[in-house]
Amino acid sequence: MGVEPGQPAAEASDRRREQRGWYFYDWACSVYSTSVLTVFLGPYLTSVAESAADADGFVHPFGIPVRAGSFFAYSVSLSVIVAVVVMPLVGAAADRTGRKKPLLAAAAYTGATATTCMFFLDGDRYLLGGALLIIANGAQSVGMMLYNSYLPQIAPPEERDAVSSRGWAFGYAAGSLVLVGNLVLYLAHDRFGVSETTAVRICLATAGLWWGAFTLIPLSRLRDRAATREGPTAPGLRQLAATVRDMRRHPLTLSFLLAYLVYNDGIQTVISQASLYGSQELGLSQSTLIVAVLLVQVLAVAGALAMGRLARLYGAKRTILGSLVAWTVTLAAGYFLPANAPLWFFVLASGIGLVLGGSQALSRSLFSHLVPPGKEAEYFSAYEMSDRGMSWLGPLLFGITYQLTGSYRDAIISLVAFFAIGFVLLARVPVRRAIGDAGNPVPERI
Repeated sequence: MGVEPGQPAAEASDRRREQRGWYFYDWACSVYSTSVLTVFLGPYLTSVAESAADADGFVHPFGIPVRAGSFFAYSVSLSVIVAVVVMPLVGAAADRTGRKKPLLAAAAYTGATATTCMFFLDGDRYLLGGALLIIANGAQSVGMMLYNSYLPQIAPPEERDAVSSRGWAFGYAAGSLVLVGNLVLYLAHDRFGVSETTAVRICLATAGLWWGAFTLIPLSRLRDRAATREGPTAPGLRQLAATVRDMRRHPLTLSFLLAYLVYNDGIQTVISQASLYGSQELGLSQSTLIVAVLLVQVLAVAGALAMGRLARLYGAKRTILGSLVAWTVTLAAGYFLPANAPLWFFVLASGIGLVLGGSQALSRSLFSHLVPPGKEAEYFSAYEMSDRGMSWLGPLLFGITYQLTGSYRDAIISLVAFFAIGFVLLARVPVRRAIGDAGNPVPERI
């Protein structure tokens, strides 16, 4: 990132310093997404729920019959309902006060604390696990919304694809590093003098401690901007309605967001349910799942950076559309994976890793061009509703399909529709006109 003509060197240096601090929030919180949501919590919380289930395999939270195998998916969906109420309220408050950093700190340490407390999830405490998952997921949604809303403020239009891709790469690198430690502890738990379940609980709690510790870096480098909007903030659902009404003034931005919500719902459901599919349907061991997710993390670093370069050649929209085709093919292949065949699961994980980071990073940077100036946090609150494992329709469909059929293969194949529909919706969005209509400069290639 060089200095733009006429731009003071000190200003460019300050911007780069803030960008480097921004990358580290992805480094901090992505370990939660990787170790907790993707690898350990799904199978572990399911086993805890199964230990509390009746003879028919059902648990009864608050008197509601729920198949134990669906409890994790339902908890993920419920966390989104909480986030839907909270995110627009926090986003509007951030834009109106200009004080994003204290709100980011509150969200980060709420999520980190809930994740650390997962160490106490044992026996048949499935309700505790569900509650901690809902709190942690909701807090991560709020934190990521605030984090994402910094992007248009810390990077000019021509830098955003690269900056966003680097942020994702930082996150996947952290996830890889911690997963190596998780794998060592899990496989050698006897040598460390702990049981297998205790090793899992340590891995869960470590993600929370990591999240809290490394959040100190972005909090020391990011800075608040002066508020550009005035007026009171409405209660959560009313604020969401107000945000949607404002978006109707920018229908092309809303069209992109709809496409993103659809295809990213599929992405996030694959992320959150893949370990459950591997363990319950394919009969794979926990160590195999950890290695597969580690493979995804390593390849996602390269994939995010490579797709950032492709976006510079072909534009972000075309690159995202290509990734959706790859997602559809990969997921369809996953339906036919044989049980007890780790090698084929690793091949599938490789395909996911190569497109995962790039499709998410480029979606974030493309959306940042479509946000009207001064409304970054509020608009990213709507964006975040379907980001980083916070999707609700996909997990709900996955859980219902399994509850009705008892087959995780049927549940996983049902997600293909999200990628196909998302492709069609995104292809119809004229992004250059959408950027201009939002009041932003149009990059040379988008």
